[in-house]
Amino acid sequence: MRVLLVSSSGGHLAQLMCLRPWWEKHDRHWVTFDTADAVAKLEGEDVTWAHHPTTRNLRNLARNSVQARRVLGHYDPDLIVSTGAAVAVPYFWLRRRKHASTIYLEVYDRVETATLTGRLCRPATDLFLVQWPEQQRLYRSSVLVGELW
Repeated sequence: MRVLLVSSSGGHLAQLMCLRPWWEKHDRHWVTFDTADAVAKLEGEDVTWAHHPTTRNLRNLARNSVQARRVLGHYDPDLIVSTGAAVAVPYFWLRRRKHASTIYLEVYDRVETATLTGRLCRPATDLFLVQWPEQQRLYRSSVLVGELW
């Protein structure tokens, strides 16, 4: 299976790293930001560096949308997995052109309110996972997987 792992750097990337026993078994490509922590964690991995900041930055949303179209066309993933943040949005919405499935894992530390990225990606997500029972109230038809940390 060809897996595309998309996330911001920092905590979002750290949560995807917790899934190593699963993703290391698959052909994979990463999309994240070119920050010191991401470079260190993804040494030796196949990575596309996205444009940041992304939060409410229309210019970088456009740049990442162009990049997403290119990455999706070149890599042709079977599955896209993300923990957010905004860099995931164009990948989830453009994936329909490639017929890739999507899994979104809501972040560990947002329990009382839905994240902006979660709300934007939810309509384009095939499987929406949460880590806390309280998060299920925020996202109908989400699946509780429990804590990754």
